[in-house]
Amino acid sequence: MSKLTLALRTAARRVGLSLAIAVLLFALATIATARSGDRSLWPPAPGVPRTEVFVVGHGYHAGIVVPRAALAEQASRRGLSALGYLATRFADFDRLEIGWGDERFYREVPTAQSLTVALAMRALFRPGNPSVLHVVGVKGDPRAMFANSDVARVNVGEPGFARLADMLDATFARGQGRFVPEELGPGLYGTSLFFRATGTFHLFHVCNHWIADLLDAAGVPTAPVLATLPAGLLLDLKWRSSLLELSHDGTS
Repeated sequence: MSKLTLALRTAARRVGLSLAIAVLLFALATIATARSGDRSLWPPAPGVPRTEVFVVGHGYHAGIVVPRAALAEQASRRGLSALGYLATRFADFDRLEIGWGDERFYREVPTAQSLTVALAMRALFRPGNPSVLHVVGVKGDPRAMFANSDVARVNVGEPGFARLADMLDATFARGQGRFVPEELGPGLYGTSLFFRATGTFHLFHVCNHWIADLLDAAGVPTAPVLATLPAGLLLDLKWRSSLLELSHDGTS
């Protein structure tokens, strides 16, 4: 065996070992940070009214789709001013897709092709990045509107949806003396608007973590490490939903 062949094999073993260690560490981090959810809220008990929520993965970003009428009901019942404003502002639509993220990145990167390394590094690593919410009107089944995106459906019970609505309402920033959210102009696609948001964006709190936090408030188990990327968030939700459907079918 030549020295070159031996060196290549040694390097390959080291790379393989490094990858194995990285996979193991990722798995351990996923398990260690996983949130078990609230069994009193999810899955919804038999007979409890349910709200159909969708999570849409757009490749590098994700949004949550909620029924406009359900937001209006929560706003009216519990005085959630931002949600009441949205329900009126988007009165012609069945549902709303809502996403959260870094203000500059969200507004300057409408597609993956617009992404630059400089923008991504600034958004992920610079402290104190201001954030925005992107709200899009959706008519009909969101799976039809977002036919080219990955979509997961999660049914949450009424008590869980109330908690989700609380957190969602609190994410809309209000100016001094204001009770309605601050509009920042047209959104990226469809009938949409940007709004000033609370919270700062960084590597450990990206848009997908925000959605996972909303679902966690509704009692749904989530895995923040997986949720760092939209694909991980969607994979986790689809896996849990599949288990729930199997349980309801009586086959598992």
